[in-house]
Parts: sequence; C-alpha cells; structure tokens
Amino acid sequence: MPRTWSGRGRPSRQTEPRYLATAVSLAALIQAAGPAAAIPITWREGSKGAMTSAFVFLRVRPAGHRIAREADGTLPERWLIAQWPADEPEPVRYWLSSLPVTTDPADLIRYAKIRWRIEHDYRELKTGLGLDHFEGRT
Repeated sequence: MPRTWSGRGRPSRQTEPRYLATAVSLAALIQAAGPAAAIPITWREGSKGAMTSAFVFLRVRPAGHRIAREADGTLPERWLIAQWPADEPEPVRYWLSSLPVTTDPADLIRYAKIRWRIEHDYRELKTGLGLDHFEGRT
C-alpha cells in the first residue's frame, strides 16, 4: 500500500509499493527451507581431521536502498548461505555472497571459511614480526 502524505516534508513521488512482498528475515528464510535442505560439505583438513558441517544454500534478492539494481530495475540475486550443524536446533552462521549462480557449493564454503585463515595469519604477522609496532611515514 502506498504511503499517504502526512503534510510534513516533501510529498512522496512513489505511487505504488516499492516491494511486492513484505521483507522476511534471513533466519526465517533458512528455517522455511529446514534442516533437510542442508548439504554436508568438507571445506578443508584440520589438525584433528576433516572439517565438515551442513550448509543450506538459497538464492535471494536482498532489499535495501543502497543496493545497485540490475538494468531492468530488479534487485540482484545473491547466495544466502547458512551453516546448520546436525546437532544444532538452528543455523549458527550466515553469509551473503555475490558469486555467480554456477559457483560450486564447496567453493562457496571454502571462500566463506577462508576469512578465519586470513585473520589468523594477520595476527601472527603482527605479533611474530612486530608489524603492530611499525610506524610508517611518507
């Protein structure tokens, strides 16, 4: 339903609703898919064996006023990924990715999980090499 002008501020030029449906939370979308939609994926070998968990993959159109639209005016599709271990009642982590629809689910998880490795290496560089004490000047 279009907003009605309250008499204060600039009147809206919007004559029809911006979105056809009301917004749904990420958790609600994943819960609707259910744990049966979760796919087990191993993303790497850890020191205690293979690191494996179950993940749900959905294609969504995230809403927001700062998201660039496609040429036809629609919101772009993105990957919504949720880590849902078998022993948990609900997902424990969420990611939103702009990788193409043809991207392999195992690659999506590997890219999402690599952030931990990058942060770990950065922390090691700071403490081991003293980069946190380095002061550069131009």
